[in-house]
Amino acid sequence: MPPRTLRIIDANCNRISEGLRLLEDIARFLLNDANLSQQFKTMRHGLVDSLSKFGTDLLSQRNSEADVGASIGSASRRQDLPSIATANAKRAEEGFRVIEELARLPEMSAVLHSKDFQRARFNLYALERDLLSKLLRQDKLAQLRGLYVIIDTQVLAPKDGVEAADEAVHGGAKIIQLRDKRHDKGELLAIAQKLRDLCRKSGALFIMNDHLDIALAVGADGLHIGQTDLPLAVVRKELPVDRIVGCSARTSGQAQRAQAEGADYVAVGSIFPSPTRKDATVIGVERLRQIRQAISVPLVAIGGINRDNIAEVMAAGADSAAVISAVLAEKNIQRATRRLVKAIEQGIDKHR
Repeated sequence: MPPRTLRIIDANCNRISEGLRLLEDIARFLLNDANLSQQFKTMRHGLVDSLSKFGTDLLSQRNSEADVGASIGSASRRQDLPSIATANAKRAEEGFRVIEELARLPEMSAVLHSKDFQRARFNLYALERDLLSKLLRQDKLAQLRGLYVIIDTQVLAPKDGVEAADEAVHGGAKIIQLRDKRHDKGELLAIAQKLRDLCRKSGALFIMNDHLDIALAVGADGLHIGQTDLPLAVVRKELPVDRIVGCSARTSGQAQRAQAEGADYVAVGSIFPSPTRKDATVIGVERLRQIRQAISVPLVAIGGINRDNIAEVMAAGADSAAVISAVLAEKNIQRATRRLVKAIEQGIDKHR
């Protein structure tokens, strides 16, 4: 086999292996994603198996010292993990394409199969999307802590939802969700846009309940769905890769299924009897603990949570506590929010 061709194959195999290893480590150590990590590892090992057919020929042709490309530095300056992940995925994909083309040469076709490298390249395209989508959502998920206020327009009426959200955010709420079953889509769109603008200015997350179209239209940070809403797979396909999806659950099985299907967080309830939903099934704090042990994604507790029991909920493993009437039913929403935030903080300090 021509030595120069072997040098090209060796160089591109090194590029692929190095790129895949970095992506594997991001999936393993930063995202704690065993499935993604294993897929990158399997792809990397498949490359090693393909190269074993060359024996020592590739290594024998390696000549790093005389490589004219070794002195050419990279012009790009990557400042964040998504950029680094993207660059390494492209590096590996390009390497697969080079070997795919060289494998078509008559002297190579007996050793390498072009279709194998084409298949690996397309598999990597899909893995890159999965990895980047999870990386891009990490910042939003890091904000999914503390108090989660649901602006339920049925409970809120006749108060103004935007004003209530503004008070809640100034009181320390980290997440605002809009739940609306009263207005038509045109009115709802206007409300959602105002809430999105408010949250963007204040640094809070804005989550839309149920309405995928409204979430897309206003650029919400995420969407929350229930067990009988659109399937998670459909929601994930339609939302931009950097938006989060939350799913309601009452059992460990539902929570595990939601996590497996791509939910970024799971909302569990009703923890206590709910003043806003009299027919809600109460599951209790012990069930919350069980679900916490069953899943690794952030856990939001909801249902009947107030200043007297919010610390207990957080101690049971919730990352965030969602409230409605504990804030919206109060005359001074900002003060009520601040008291809940303080109760969460005191509860966390107590159980450290």
